Amino acid sequence: MAVVTLGVHIVDVLARPVEAIPPGQGTVVVDQVRLTAAGSAAGTAVALAKLGNDVVSVGAIGDDDLGDILVTMMTRHGVDVTGLVRRTADQTSASILPIRPDGGRPSFHVPGANLTLTTSAVEPGLLAAADVVHLGGTDVTFGLNDPAFFEMLAAARSGGTIVTMDLLSNMPDLITGAGAFLPYVDYFLPNEEQAMAMAGSDDVVRAARKLLGEGPRAVLVTLGEHGSLIASADGVERLPALEVDVVDTTGCGDAYCAGFITGLQHGKELLEAARWGTAAAATVAQGLGSDACLTDLDGVLALL
Repeated sequence: MAVVTLGVHIVDVLARPVEAIPPGQGTVVVDQVRLTAAGSAAGTAVALAKLGNDVVSVGAIGDDDLGDILVTMMTRHGVDVTGLVRRTADQTSASILPIRPDGGRPSFHVPGANLTLTTSAVEPGLLAAADVVHLGGTDVTFGLNDPAFFEMLAAARSGGTIVTMDLLSNMPDLITGAGAFLPYVDYFLPNEEQAMAMAGSDDVVRAARKLLGEGPRAVLVTLGEHGSLIASADGVERLPALEVDVVDTTGCGDAYCAGFITGLQHGKELLEAARWGTAAAATVAQGLGSDACLTDLDGVLALL
């Protein structure tokens, strides 16, 4: 297998454009409503598959209709979902996202079964068999913050597996806990708020450098419309965002991760792989939902 995505799986229900929630029983007619596979593992898995990668996704979902829908969507896009475990006592995680006209995205969210994911869900040898393992949402998958799981990551890396990591929330208490994973990660891809919260710094460059010192080969901080910042042993570089008409920013971080990983899989150096991530994020920003406008790798690279 090429890539294992491990972590948060969410069903997103999105509507646009939404300027306000109507009072009482009021109705607002919108242009579009969409259902997508989302979250730092599931959203990245779908984007990776669309970019031509073989992907196995591992996580915890409910034994419910939302879980069935999530499995169907991911399978249709070519993701191997045999790593998903079903929980009878917890619902599948889901979010309702009313997308503002400017692309902003407030959220109504149920954490659900994601909180129950533990090391026992990961089959022996799975991580070591992958070219890349992407940890999606280690700030909320508390059960993976486990010495046994860290041993699995260390063993996989010793055999040549690359480990990447992204976060889900912007909650400082949760983000700080995810710092325990950094010694077992090659590439860390937080957004600006997450990086500064984890590092305890109000300066993104200092934050990236501090996080780099925790073990990763590189820290790639996404900065929204300002592009991204890449910190490595060679120094700190900034990559600009690509100019596109933004419809919705949901899933742009997941797409950035998918594009970056795809670049690594194609033998690209750090900065060029980050450019692939930038192009994937710009592609997704032009439509509604975490996999919007993604068709194939050629379509993404055409933006560069």
